[in-house]
Amino acid sequence: MILCKRKRYLILVQRWILRKTTKSIDNNVEDFIQTYNLSVPIKQYRYAEVKRMTNSFRDKLGQGGYGVVYKANLPDGRQVAVKIINESKGNGEDFINEVASISRTSHVNIVSLLGFCYENKKALIYEFLPKGSLDKFILKSGFNDAICSLDWNTLYQIAIGIARGLEYLHQGCISRILHLDIKPQNILLDENFCPKISDFGLAKVCQRNDSIVSLLGTRGTIGYIAPEVFSRTYGGVSHKSDVYSYGMLILEMVGGRKNYDTGGSCTSEMCFPDWIYKDLEQGNNLVNCLENSKEENDMVRMITMVSLWCIQTNPADRPSMSKVIEMLQGPLQSIPYPPKPFLYSSEMPSLQTSYSSSSNLLETNSASLLKNGSIKPDKFSKDKSENVIVM
Repeated sequence: MILCKRKRYLILVQRWILRKTTKSIDNNVEDFIQTYNLSVPIKQYRYAEVKRMTNSFRDKLGQGGYGVVYKANLPDGRQVAVKIINESKGNGEDFINEVASISRTSHVNIVSLLGFCYENKKALIYEFLPKGSLDKFILKSGFNDAICSLDWNTLYQIAIGIARGLEYLHQGCISRILHLDIKPQNILLDENFCPKISDFGLAKVCQRNDSIVSLLGTRGTIGYIAPEVFSRTYGGVSHKSDVYSYGMLILEMVGGRKNYDTGGSCTSEMCFPDWIYKDLEQGNNLVNCLENSKEENDMVRMITMVSLWCIQTNPADRPSMSKVIEMLQGPLQSIPYPPKPFLYSSEMPSLQTSYSSSSNLLETNSASLLKNGSIKPDKFSKDKSENVIVM
């Protein structure tokens, strides 16, 4: 009897805490909705409407750390994607953050936010992109069998589109927006494979003239996080942090192609960007495939060189997204040869791990860097006089 009373008491306490926490979250979101001046008209939906348009959350499109995405239909018949925010993530910050950042945007390479709901559950209603996310086109059935199912020209157009979207976030908005979670899962593709940047839950809105931003903790996904985001030893967090993530994303697309032989360089002792850099140095099949035309080979070499510039260890050595677009659209001969990023040089300790995909390579090497904080800034490449580009 005493145990039963104690159990009922604990249940009542837990329910009280849950109600209090939920009320606090609702108050935060309510204050935001009432005080934030949205720059574009975004409709507010009731939870019953969201449940109806998703057919009681029947058609699940995907799931991430910050929520589950469902396919839905608006009353006018338009298909949309509804993201239900994970209530355990903070005090409503991710919901507020996403609405606050994406409501400031209007660009062909940025996903459009059409509505939201904060009654009962927090939900975001986006335009529906029929091709889904980019990661679905980079199949991972074992590292040596990793394949990107898109042709080189499509990959090039996707790389350009993502770069334009990031340039807009960094330079085209009234406020500068740092996405801080660029990865294949957050790049959506329309019916023509036009890429759109999505998921602004970790974004940071700042003034356009802010070169360095304050950031508490680490944001992003292991494998794509810039070194300075997890350790200020490497510099301050800025728009160059997105440039780094962009470079790793594009390198993963390049590394996912199966129509070249790495010559045995893809081993557990050599990290992902390192073997791509080695292939570039040796001029082997990665950028000189007999199955490709000369134009395609030049395109691949260009994408690879630009990506390696983007993942330079020192943020000051990375190009801005405007410069990235300029290099991608200019002649190959105008792109200086990139130095090997120090974090991926042969001086790094060998990683005695068996990899199953290019993504696992990215994750394992980033995890190693997170654990190994002994890298000194003075071990950056000493002489870049022959590799200087205007950022």
